[in-house]
Amino acid sequence: MDLPIIYHPDYIAPLPEGHRFPMSKFRQLYELLLTDGVAQIEQFHIPERPPSELIELVHTLDYVQAYCNGTLDPKAQRRIGLPWSPALVNRTCVAVGGTILTAKLALNQGLACNTAGGTHHAFPSYGSGFCIFNDLAIACRVLQKLRLVQKILIVDLDVHQGDGTAFIFQNDESVFTFSMHCEVNFPGTKQNSDLDVPLPVGMEDDAYLQTLANYLPELLSKVKPDLVFYDAGVDPHLSDRLGKLALTDTGIFRREMQVLSTCVGAGYPVACVIGGGYADDMKSLVWRHSLLHRAASQVYQQYRL
Repeated sequence: MDLPIIYHPDYIAPLPEGHRFPMSKFRQLYELLLTDGVAQIEQFHIPERPPSELIELVHTLDYVQAYCNGTLDPKAQRRIGLPWSPALVNRTCVAVGGTILTAKLALNQGLACNTAGGTHHAFPSYGSGFCIFNDLAIACRVLQKLRLVQKILIVDLDVHQGDGTAFIFQNDESVFTFSMHCEVNFPGTKQNSDLDVPLPVGMEDDAYLQTLANYLPELLSKVKPDLVFYDAGVDPHLSDRLGKLALTDTGIFRREMQVLSTCVGAGYPVACVIGGGYADDMKSLVWRHSLLHRAASQVYQQYRL
C-alpha cells in the first residue's frame, strides 16, 4: 500500500482578486504531487463534510451557527481575515473533514497527509488569522469520542504559535500541545501550550533542527501518544512573507524527515496537515508544501507501513 493523501476539490473557495491568503495553493499542491509522480491518483482519499455537531465538540453553538449562516458580526469577521461566502463555509467544513479522515487513516496505516489543514488560530467562540474552525482540535475530539485514541500529541511547527489549540486544550491532560514558533510574530498575545519553544528572528536550518532534536524524542517518550498530529507549516522559510525565520527548502525537507522518522521510527502514527505558508511566488510556495508529502512518501516506504 502507498501513503494515504487526502484532498477534495472543495479545498478551494473564491477570494477577491489580490487577497493575500494563497487559496489556490491547495489545488496546485494536488496537481504537483501527481505531475511529479510523488503520488498516484489511487492514493488520494476524498473527505466528507462533517455534521455540525462534530464541529461543536470544540466550537460554541452560537459561533458555528453564526459563521455557517453568514450572520457573524463584522468585527468578528474581520478578525478571521477572509470574506464570508457560502463556498468558504463549505471549504472550511470540508477541510475539517479532511483532517478527521487523515487522522483515521494514520491510525490504520501509520502515516497519512492532508493537503490542507492546520487552522490553529481558531478559538472555541471566534476565528482569527485566516482560521475559522480548528481542524486539529476537532479531529482530536472526534477520535476521542469514537474511542479510537486516549492520548494525543500535537507537534505544531508552523512559524506562528498554535494559540487556539493551546487555549482549547489548556486544562486537558489527554492532549499535549507542543508549539515551536518565532517569538516575535503573530499572535501578539500568546497562549500557554504544554510546551512552547519560542525561537529568535532569523534562526537558520541547523540551529532550528538541533532545537527540534532537543525536544521531540524526549516528548514522545514522556507523552506516549496514541497519535501524533503534525502541523507542518512552511512559513519558517526565509522567503515567507509572514515568517521571520530563515529555513531553506533543504532545511524544511530535513525537518519533515526528522519529525516523521522520529515518530514513525518509535512506533507512533502521524497525521500531517500542511499549515501556513505565504509567498508572492506561488510555484515556490507549493513546492515547499510538497516537501511534506515527498518526505512522508519516503518514510512510508522506508518503514514499510
